[in-house]
Amino acid sequence: MKTTDSVVIMPTFNERENIENIIRAIFGLAKPFDILIIDDGSPDGTSGVVKKLQAEFPERLFLLERAGKQGLGMAYICGFKWALERRYDYIFEMDADFSHSPDDLPRLHAKCAEEGADVAIGSRYCNGVNVVNWPLSRVLMSYGGSVYAWLVTGMKLRDTTAGFKCYRRRVLETIELDKIRFKGYAFQIEMKFTAMQCGFNLAEVPLGFVNRRLGVSKMDGKIFGEAFFGILLLKWRSFFRQYPAQKNTGVLRENV
Repeated sequence: MKTTDSVVIMPTFNERENIENIIRAIFGLAKPFDILIIDDGSPDGTSGVVKKLQAEFPERLFLLERAGKQGLGMAYICGFKWALERRYDYIFEMDADFSHSPDDLPRLHAKCAEEGADVAIGSRYCNGVNVVNWPLSRVLMSYGGSVYAWLVTGMKLRDTTAGFKCYRRRVLETIELDKIRFKGYAFQIEMKFTAMQCGFNLAEVPLGFVNRRLGVSKMDGKIFGEAFFGILLLKWRSFFRQYPAQKNTGVLRENV
């Protein structure tokens, strides 16, 4: 039986070194969160660690296993649909490598539940550049990507590429998830842009970010290449698409 209004979705691939610690850190918070792990066939046995922990947390820890790497975006779309079926009110995206701090989950939840945001975004850049232990090349690529996406799309966000977020259920119910096209880095931008086009309130929460503690980063040049050209395509398509408005309005919102 569901005992919380919130679920944290974490896609994983080869996160055996981090997964138990991140799960225990989230379950140690004063506010309860359920966790959904979506593992893309990690050869290091990540899913095996999760299965052992499910015996300890049978009603709070869930696992979906997929065959092979199918992309970050597809993993989240799968998780969103799972969470909507189970009627969670607040649905989170979070990395499993401790670059996102579990201690910040209640802050994102409060931004939506208490302050009225529809999407709360853990932002690295709304109060300067707040990242720790990243190489300069990674900082420049990430920050530059956010600025580029802001200029092209017109989103009033400092961190358009952030992947630590809380959605109200109605946002994911409204967004046509099967029309989300991008699977990699550009997925994060497409989700924010689509939510904005649907008329939802997006708010940034300043957070600190650190480089992963253990394991190997999944970032590479192909991911950023997809984002560079994908953002242009995303903006171009928006001129010809009607975006659904919030569910309680029952009308379509034309792009302007």
